Amino acid sequence: MTSDALGWDAIDARLVELYPGVEPKHYGTLHRFALGGPDPLDGISFYPRSEPVPHWHIVGYGMSELYAKETDNPEESGWGFEFTFRVARQPDDTDPPIWAANLLQNLARYVFSSGNWFEPGHHMNANGPIRHGYETAVTALAFAEDPELGTIATPHGRLQFLQVVGLTGDEYAAARQWDTLGVLGLLAERQPMLVTDLDRPSLTDDPAVRAEIEAGRARDGSSTGLLMVGGFHWTAEEDTIRLRFKDVTTATVAQAVRDRLPHGRELLLDGNGTRVVLRRAGVFAVRQPGDGLLEVDLPAEAVAALPDALVPGIHPMPGTSHLIVEVSND
Repeated sequence: MTSDALGWDAIDARLVELYPGVEPKHYGTLHRFALGGPDPLDGISFYPRSEPVPHWHIVGYGMSELYAKETDNPEESGWGFEFTFRVARQPDDTDPPIWAANLLQNLARYVFSSGNWFEPGHHMNANGPIRHGYETAVTALAFAEDPELGTIATPHGRLQFLQVVGLTGDEYAAARQWDTLGVLGLLAERQPMLVTDLDRPSLTDDPAVRAEIEAGRARDGSSTGLLMVGGFHWTAEEDTIRLRFKDVTTATVAQAVRDRLPHGRELLLDGNGTRVVLRRAGVFAVRQPGDGLLEVDLPAEAVAALPDALVPGIHPMPGTSHLIVEVSND
């Protein structure tokens, strides 16, 4: 008899390879999301692990096409991934961390509601402890391919097992200012399998790790090419382009400029629909390809001057023709 859940079966088959003979603790939703239920993930499985450190290996079902092929992309199943999560546990703990399941459901809701998906190297600020009501320094998330499950082919297309990894605030800052996968590499040296331990200290408490991060940042610049900037917009007035910022946002923008443009990496500033791409170039140029996007090529002297110009006032950019940065206190 043919299964009516070929995508689900493909996930189970991969898990049987990793966990032969192991029956996970599985929690399914009573009212499927496709039928109006609140939880996008139709199921979440918890596998208790003792090696390499005690942890729960958590796998979600619902970001890929579990039942029928519904999208037009034959290469990928649904969003192209399923969430996994590895959470530290006590060796004698038999109760799955339901808070972790809630976190995965919230991430899934974000993807379905916003249309923004995750890939290895992405990061996200949780703006507070990732476990509600628990005192922890882990307040952000990063994403990496699950080191054991990897990527598989399913009848509905490619599926990558995407592991959620908890970061402290300092680690999140390092990921933004340098490189997410670089930070995760340093974390993996101390947290096997990138297990999230809510009680661990920050990597940056170690002076040797801080030095490695700073060296990587100086060498590579930042891998974060998109910055959401509240209150930012641009205007074109005859032959003058104005980039308008709120003072409260400019410290972050200035740091992003320093971490990207001198290294030859472009920076996209998104002000809720109005967008500007900044690039280092030999000569100044401006293009308006449409849909609210402005592309600005900045010569070296403008790249050097821009971070210091992000203070209240009106600042013409050197080496450009009528490009003005305007910062208000409003």
